Amino acid sequence: MGQAGCKRLSQSLFDYKTEKYVIAKNKKVGLLYRLLQVSILTYLVVWVFLVKKGYQDIDTSLQSSVITKVKGVTFTNTSELGERLWDVADYVIPPQGENIFFIITNLIVTPNQRQETCAESESIPNAVCYEDSDCPPGEPIMAGNGVRTGRCLQSGNTQRGTCEIFAWCPVETKSRPEKPLLGKAEDFTIYIKNFIHFPKFNFSKTNVLDTKDRDFLKSCRFDPKNPYCPIFRLGSVVSWTGSNFQEIALQGGVIGIQIEWNCDLDKAPSECNPRYYFSRLDSRFPGNSVSSGYNFRFAKYYRDEAGVEFRTLMKAYGIRFDVMAGKFSIIPTIINVASGVALMGVGSFFCDLVLIYFIKKSNFYRNKKYEEARSGHAGNGKVSVEQLQDLQTVEA
Repeated sequence: MGQAGCKRLSQSLFDYKTEKYVIAKNKKVGLLYRLLQVSILTYLVVWVFLVKKGYQDIDTSLQSSVITKVKGVTFTNTSELGERLWDVADYVIPPQGENIFFIITNLIVTPNQRQETCAESESIPNAVCYEDSDCPPGEPIMAGNGVRTGRCLQSGNTQRGTCEIFAWCPVETKSRPEKPLLGKAEDFTIYIKNFIHFPKFNFSKTNVLDTKDRDFLKSCRFDPKNPYCPIFRLGSVVSWTGSNFQEIALQGGVIGIQIEWNCDLDKAPSECNPRYYFSRLDSRFPGNSVSSGYNFRFAKYYRDEAGVEFRTLMKAYGIRFDVMAGKFSIIPTIINVASGVALMGVGSFFCDLVLIYFIKKSNFYRNKKYEEARSGHAGNGKVSVEQLQDLQTVEA
């Protein structure tokens, strides 16, 4: 860089830029600019502030807690379990009253299992054998019930058999009952208590009516017009998802319960009310699909008089409930005001484009808008700061 270039660079450090305003007397562009301003102001005032309450603040640290409790009893009489009364301690898992819980509605019971050797179930594909070499000892049957002993147990005169295994015997062989064991569970009740707290506004609310009447929760039932009685009939909850209780009780399923709080704290606390949504979450397909339903296995363990351990295996079908709560979504005022100001700038930019590029006298307006001022001797094109700051009006 030469000496002249360095001089120009040093001088440019002390340059001052000032705006030159040009008022274009063009009715079409002026009308377009005012229409854009009115549209932006209407959007900001009506939609953002009045409809969406954009002037309000948001509390992102919503605190929510859910407590559940199920009540109801029923009676069954089966060959495996005999006469039995079922209460909440028998059919609800886990018993602590969490926001995710499971109600048993159907069972496959395999009683008196002990750790010994027996034949694997014929329904297990890789348990089929024709000779002892098909059952390498010590290898587990991954989709089965135990570990191979090295023997192939054949029934009758057939060559086909199943591998002998060391497992909890006898293995489960029964299929799912055609009718749900606890088919009358649709009259059970579910109590869902929800607490919410907005720390930023020191505001708390619960979905239970604030009353001193101790008998209120014993007699009331949930109704859309009465959201402060969170006691739901099990059969009604299933029907609100569009499902049939006897069908879901037979093979199981998953139901979601969403408690939504959308509170406008500009209004009275009594206007902040919960809304409930019920949906079937597990996949449902036409026919008896393997993807439908919900089940799992658990066991109850005992010891006989000799101290030998045995157990009763239960494959439980039922309804899993996922209770989800909490929502508070409002846009801060400052963001919306800044967005409106930015949109105003976009309107001016758009009108400038129309003025200097798309109308007939665009060259005339372009020359008036952009002017290059160079310092020089007096009378030789010198432009003063005062001249640049003058408000210039041009007419087409």
